Amino acid sequence: MSDAVRTPDEVLQGLPDFPFQPHYREVQGLRLAHIDEGEGKPVVFMHGEPTWSFLWRKVIPPVRDAGLRCIAPDLAGFGRSDKPIDIDWYSYDRHTELTATLLKDLDLREATIVVHDWGGPIGLRLAIEHRERIERLVILDTGLSTGHQRMSDAWTAFRDFVQRTEDLPVGFLVKGGCKSDPGDDVVAAYDAPYPNAASKAGARAFPLMIPLTPDSPGALAGQRVLDALRNDRRPTLMLWADSDPILPLSTGERFAAALGRETPRTIEGASHFLQEDQGPLIGGLIADWLSAD
Repeated sequence: MSDAVRTPDEVLQGLPDFPFQPHYREVQGLRLAHIDEGEGKPVVFMHGEPTWSFLWRKVIPPVRDAGLRCIAPDLAGFGRSDKPIDIDWYSYDRHTELTATLLKDLDLREATIVVHDWGGPIGLRLAIEHRERIERLVILDTGLSTGHQRMSDAWTAFRDFVQRTEDLPVGFLVKGGCKSDPGDDVVAAYDAPYPNAASKAGARAFPLMIPLTPDSPGALAGQRVLDALRNDRRPTLMLWADSDPILPLSTGERFAAALGRETPRTIEGASHFLQEDQGPLIGGLIADWLSAD
């Protein structure tokens, strides 16, 4: 295992609207964090790039209050989890393997997995490889990378910026992916897990991990997940922002068609980080959908 940065606990205390206490697991020499709120059937919230479980703070309360157990991990390299400083350490396979240990360690069954951004490739792969633990899917502004997918000009510009910027302005990037200004305290909360440039290797790695050709690392795994989901009839809720420049609504419609699902429900007044723009609404929609049976 490469050297890793551990964010001091005190810098992640007192964040706005984030009263949730961390839980920790030791996995392959890393301390990995998650939050675990409420009781009932489990709902696992998977963040992406360059966010952490803080992203779900407005979504979780309505779901928890509907009688469900809400679990939101911080991927290795993000949030309260340890952050390997070697950018080459990060891979699709490794993140999937590490996150799978959460399902096993907590013995999660009859779970719903909620995925966003890079949480999509990881979480949807878990749903295929551990289908005995996951019974429902909620998909928000994400996709599966097979090397055949179209990438927007906004995404290409973002990838190029990340590739050349060692000290990545994480909070600034999140703010740029919101329809409404989330405020300086929220921007600071996204910056808080990273005490130095070296700790941002994970945030820098994710855009570079997306396979752009069918023979790129991760492309075959993405294709396997996509093929499996086409024939998968587990209940699925798709929500998509109306103003996402990175993954436009048209991308969501194509993704739904590729999966054999209904067109996503549009979330108005939201950009890529729709949890910031419309978190309570999204939480309510998920809670209502899960309570409808």
